[in-house]
Order: sequence, then structure tokens, then C-alpha cells
Amino acid sequence: MADPAPKPKFDLGKYITETQLYKSMFRHGYTTSDRDRALSVMTNVFFHLHPVKVRKSGARFGFTWCAGGLSFFVFLTLVVSGILLMFYYRPTVEHAYNDILALREHVPFGIMRELHRWGAHAMIITVWLHMFRVFMTGSYKPPREFNWVIGVLLLVLTMLLSFTGYLLPWDQLAMWAITVGSNMARATPFLGHEGPGAALLAIGDIQLVTSGSDVRFALLGGRFVGAGALLRFYILHCVAIPTILVVLMSVHFWRIRKDGGISGPL
Repeated sequence: MADPAPKPKFDLGKYITETQLYKSMFRHGYTTSDRDRALSVMTNVFFHLHPVKVRKSGARFGFTWCAGGLSFFVFLTLVVSGILLMFYYRPTVEHAYNDILALREHVPFGIMRELHRWGAHAMIITVWLHMFRVFMTGSYKPPREFNWVIGVLLLVLTMLLSFTGYLLPWDQLAMWAITVGSNMARATPFLGHEGPGAALLAIGDIQLVTSGSDVRFALLGGRFVGAGALLRFYILHCVAIPTILVVLMSVHFWRIRKDGGISGPL
């Protein structure tokens, strides 16, 4: 009498990948087929931002320095640590400084604030390195000139993130640094009451741009660094600028894909 055929072993991975739930989220699995690989990229919400194919030479670390990827990674770190800090920080004159001290003293090693602080420094460095690499390798040339402009805007927003976050500790260093920095806004062309063209903006004897209506006043919510400035800088730092940054970063990544991926060596 012949032995019965052995029962096939249960394959958990295969069972999961064949369920309706898995197939509804992942339309194509990883195979050795170039067609399926391309479909996996194009039908995935995360992968589709990247091109299906990239130049092998352009993906070398010695060419890209991975500065763009590092900038994005540090930004994600700042988002996570920033959200955690928002649970403890109160943007008011009475509590801001004490909350910063509490974050330093009560949280082990002050790691949340220090991670956010040093991450901000790291992002400034990596974004500048990324821009320097793009310039030195000529990656800003056609057809990538539009994405270069987006990159410049991202660099400016990164600097503004650092500037707006500088006031939040609400110590003497922060207050006087923002006082000096915001005073520069008085010289903004047409928008600052001491800037070029401000004298031209008048209706009869009424000057439209004054010390109480220029861009510095709008930035600080008053003539001096006070409670209004702290609240406005907090909103700019935590909501307004990050939102614009995320939108432009999405356009930046999408444009890289449309321009054929990472530019290759000249």
C-alpha cells in the first residue's frame, strides 16, 4: 500500500499575500519581471514619487553625497520631535521659558529638545550641502531649472524655520536676536517703512507704509518683541512654514521623477 502524499506545509507569507486585504493595498508583488517592477513603483503611493529607472552613475554616494535624502530624513526627525515638544510647550510669556527649562530638566537628558535643536542645525547643513552639490555638478541646468527654483525656495523656508524657532525658548538671547533680525525687515523694499520705495506709497499726505503697518509690524504683531511675536512665531514655526515646505517638497520629488530621476555625472 503506497504511503499517502505528504501535506504541503503552511506558508504564512503566501497566505497573507493572497488575501483580498493585501491585494487591495498592494496590486503588484516584487518579481524579476521588469514590467512588474515598473508597475510596483507606479501603483504605490510612496514609490511612485521616484522614477522607475535611475542612472547607476547618478546614484553613487560620491556623486550625490546623499545630501537630499539626509535633508528629508532630518526633516522627518524634526517633525516627530516637534510634535512631541508641542505636548509640553506653551507659547505664552508666562510659561514659555519655564516649559523649556522643564523639557531640559524633567525629560531624561533633555533628549527631546536637544534632538530637535541639533536636528535643526543638521538640516541647515545638509540642505546647504545638497544645494552646493547640485550647483557643482550642474544639475540645475535644463530641463531641471524649475526644480532648482523650488530648491532655492526650500532653502529659504529652511532658514525661516530656524529663524522662527529661535524665539521660542523666550530667553534673552532669543529675544534680542529676533529684535535684531526683525529690525532688518524695516528695510524691505516697499514693505518696510525704511525700505526703498516706501516713500512712494502715499495717498496725499497719508503714508501707507509706516512703522505700525509694515512687514516688521506684521511679523511681530506689534512694535516690539512681545506676546504677539511669540504666538506668531510659534504658528509660523509649527504650522504655516512646515505646511508650505511639505507642499514644495512633494513638488520637488515629483519633478525629479518627471525629469528622469537623479541627474547623472556630466
